[in-house]
Amino acid sequence: MVNSNSTEDARRLAEQCAETMFAEDLVSQNLGMKIEQVSPGCSVVVMEVRQDMVNGHDTCHGGMIFSLADSAFAFACNSFNEVAVAAHCSIDFIRPAFRGDLLTAKASVVYQGKRTGIYEISVFNQDDKLIARFQGNSARLNKPVVSQ
Repeated sequence: MVNSNSTEDARRLAEQCAETMFAEDLVSQNLGMKIEQVSPGCSVVVMEVRQDMVNGHDTCHGGMIFSLADSAFAFACNSFNEVAVAAHCSIDFIRPAFRGDLLTAKASVVYQGKRTGIYEISVFNQDDKLIARFQGNSARLNKPVVSQ
C-alpha cells in the first residue's frame, strides 16, 4: 500500500522543483508557457501560438513546438529533485499548428534509472489533435534541484 502522505510530499516536491526551474527559465517565460500540472515524472505545459511564432508558411515554427515539448520534458525529468539535462531528443511533427492555437505538451516518464531516463511528450492542440511526439533521454548530474 502506498502512503498517501509520501505521495502528496512527492507531488509537492515535484511542483517546487518546477517552480524553482521556471523562475530562472527565461525562454519558457518569454514564449508564454504556463505549467498546468507537475507530479513525479510527469508535467503538463501549455503555450498559445503567437504571431511571432509562425514561419513563412503561416504555421507554427517547428522550433517553437520543440521548445514547448522540451520544457515539459525538463519539468518532468527534474521532478524527482535531481538535476537532469537532455542527453538526446527527437521529435516527429504530425500536423501543423496555427496562430492562435493553444498547444498542450504532456510529458511522462517511460523509464527512470539512477543516472538516465526516457520520457515521452505528446503535443496536442485545443481540439485534442496530436501535433507532435517528442522523446527525450535525460542524464542526471548528481545534485538537487532544490535544497530541502
